[in-house]
Amino acid sequence: MGRINIMSGGVSSRLVAGVFLAVAGSMPVHATEAGRVGPPLWEVGAFALGVTQQAYPGSDTQLKRALALPYVVYRGQWLRADQETVGLRALKTERVELDLGLAGSFGGGGDEIEARDGMRELGTLVELGPRLKLALGAGPGGGRWRADFPLRGVFDLSDRGSYRGLAFEPRLLFERRSAGGWRYGTSLSVIVADRRLAEDFYGVGPQDATPWRPAYVARGGLVATRLSLSASRSLGRDWQLFGFARLESVQGAANEASPLVRKKGGVSAGLGVAYTWRRSQAQARD
Repeated sequence: MGRINIMSGGVSSRLVAGVFLAVAGSMPVHATEAGRVGPPLWEVGAFALGVTQQAYPGSDTQLKRALALPYVVYRGQWLRADQETVGLRALKTERVELDLGLAGSFGGGGDEIEARDGMRELGTLVELGPRLKLALGAGPGGGRWRADFPLRGVFDLSDRGSYRGLAFEPRLLFERRSAGGWRYGTSLSVIVADRRLAEDFYGVGPQDATPWRPAYVARGGLVATRLSLSASRSLGRDWQLFGFARLESVQGAANEASPLVRKKGGVSAGLGVAYTWRRSQAQARD
């Protein structure tokens, strides 16, 4: 939900799946025989990434993580594991696309997050559900505008896949490639959660109440407003550099009054490098 979700726009928002999607989004495109531009059907490689992230929207704790993992990209007509999603693409037209995908996020316990000392750990979450994408046309500098509407159920892998609630993150994106080889992206979104998911992040039960952390019943509604930025560049045929930054604000959020909200705004950022070990000769067909 409001933790590290690199899948969103290369940086929609929820982690292993989301991270390699961001890596895939930095891969260069290749010319086809017909002169069109298109990526390989599949790619295999590895990436290393360093991240600093706000533990959750409203937290005053920054979590730092370092990862080095393999990744696989597959750009089939229906089965997709690329910079946009891991899952199934149900519909694709020039203007509209509908897919079923997933994303992931880091967990964090009370030993790392002071505000949640003694409370249940925020587990490693996986989000699964449909997303509608609408192409909105050309923008400045040869870029493209798009609107995304993902609705996802949230499940806690640290608790045997327990269902945590629903998240909705409508967002407006702008993406472009520069003549110098950089790929840029920016998006503005709002995160909305149902009461069950909001309670998981912001509720304080009587058993967890202390003199400095009173009991609090969370409400469904706005969780945070988010501005995301991303950039990537090829460092030769096989190496890619990528990075992202994300600003979040809980100003006006449904649970701004929760004792677990210690800070109105926060920043998350990451920088990484990816290496492509093998790629197919066949081109993906969109």
